[in-house]
Amino acid sequence: MLQAILFDLDGTLLPLDQAEFTRRYLEKLGAFFASLGYEPEALCAGVWNATGAMVENDGSRSNEAAFWERFSAGLPGRDPAALRAQFEDFYATAFRELRAFTGYNPALGALVKGLRARGVKTVLASNPVFPMAVQEQRLRWAGLDSADFDLVTAYENSSFCKPNIAYFREITDKLGLDPGACLMVGNDAGEDMAAGALGMRVFLVTDRLHNPQGLDIAAFPHGSWVDCAMYIEQLRQEG
Repeated sequence: MLQAILFDLDGTLLPLDQAEFTRRYLEKLGAFFASLGYEPEALCAGVWNATGAMVENDGSRSNEAAFWERFSAGLPGRDPAALRAQFEDFYATAFRELRAFTGYNPALGALVKGLRARGVKTVLASNPVFPMAVQEQRLRWAGLDSADFDLVTAYENSSFCKPNIAYFREITDKLGLDPGACLMVGNDAGEDMAAGALGMRVFLVTDRLHNPQGLDIAAFPHGSWVDCAMYIEQLRQEG
């Protein structure tokens, strides 16, 4: 029985080029903080380093705590509370301009909503390196919102990141799911398909395939979004 489907966001529900989006994000971030008196290259490097702390998180604290612990340590003399407020301002203003570098496919929002209407739990399994407010903002770009999901992972409510299988286990534990009755859908051959190691079914969406490791995608069910929708329906009928 198919209990739940986990969906990646970037390049999956939200069409975008990962490399371009990341580059544009860092450009916007650097320019915003340069206007506040920060050295942009050092600040962006600090953000990247602190993101690494979340990826390496062992579950002993939230990703939020892991990020701010390392990021604040790299900026001695700066008030952590003021830094948080400045980041919140960035995400509420300049970050919104990044929507211009994303696409939109209304059929994907309809797919998610339709699954929930038929009793399938849905999870927004976007790597939880952003605050919830940012996850929700990017969901809106995709024509969805947090009410369309039983769980949205963000840095406040997560203690691991993809491709650590503990990330997927944390989701199934929270929702009381059997991993074998879950499907992970994503475009990243390394990060998203790692869910298979927990016993989840997986589907690799190749419309905007992200495979920097050059993995053999023949090892996974894969294809276009049209193929994915057919695969989901097949699993539902089997259940």
